Amino acid sequence: MTADSASDRRFERALASLRGLSVGDALGSQFFVPATYPLLKDRVLPPGPWQWTDDTEMACSVLAVLAVHGRIDQDALAHSFALHHDFDRGYGPAVNRLLRLVREGGDWRELASALFQGQGSWGNGSAMRIAPLGAWYADDPEQATHQAEISSYTTHQHREAVVGAMAVAAAAALVAAPGGPPSPEALLDGVVALVPRSAVGAGLRRARDMLDYQDAGTVAAVLGNGRRTSAHDTVPFALWSAARGLGDFEQAFWVTAQAGGDVDTTCAIVGGIVAADAAGAPPAHWLALTEEPPHWLPRAAG
Repeated sequence: MTADSASDRRFERALASLRGLSVGDALGSQFFVPATYPLLKDRVLPPGPWQWTDDTEMACSVLAVLAVHGRIDQDALAHSFALHHDFDRGYGPAVNRLLRLVREGGDWRELASALFQGQGSWGNGSAMRIAPLGAWYADDPEQATHQAEISSYTTHQHREAVVGAMAVAAAAALVAAPGGPPSPEALLDGVVALVPRSAVGAGLRRARDMLDYQDAGTVAAVLGNGRRTSAHDTVPFALWSAARGLGDFEQAFWVTAQAGGDVDTTCAIVGGIVAADAAGAPPAHWLALTEEPPHWLPRAAG
């Protein structure tokens, strides 16, 4: 295989994951409106088009940087985040301010490290955008976690946020692996083995122990559902749901969304992981109802 064909395959895997992420994000965001709650309960699709949020916008920057550099270049990623930042896409206030200041010439290193009294953000923002990177590195899950760690520091420098991004990237890499996705148990075992000890890691071990639970609401009550928008309140449940929904995007989406919480983000994470394998692609009519990717997203690597 030539270097160009290998790069093309990486890009196509990552793009497939991005499509799943964007559908999960855009459809999940529809259920923040009280009028749609009955639709969610009955698994009825709301009318389209479905507009995606900051989850997809930032994921597009991740893929754009990979397409150009073949790896995460932190300066290029921070610049892309800032350049394409759309205030109306639902960014949190801290990241809104950070990206505005970077756009005005600020140093992302200083700005990101200064957040929350110098602790850095432990939000779920670096995890929500990273599944396509995991699919890109399907042949090297350890490198996926390393590159995800690097990517997180551009906006989220708290240990839990970093580990959350590493966990999602690891999951997507394992699902996209050439031999096909592992079993749910093997997937979560593999992710736990690839991430450092942390609150996120402890949540993942609990998620592994709860794989035989049928009620997502019960699981979310233990693991969290992103309601606090922290990585450790979001990632363990999202990976539990993704592990149980491998190969079935629709089922994975509805189970995740019906647990409530930060629905666009949990569904973006789940969608990006499940769609990293071709069998988990979103339904074509769901994709057709989802807003197209931005015009600036590359259509190929290189």
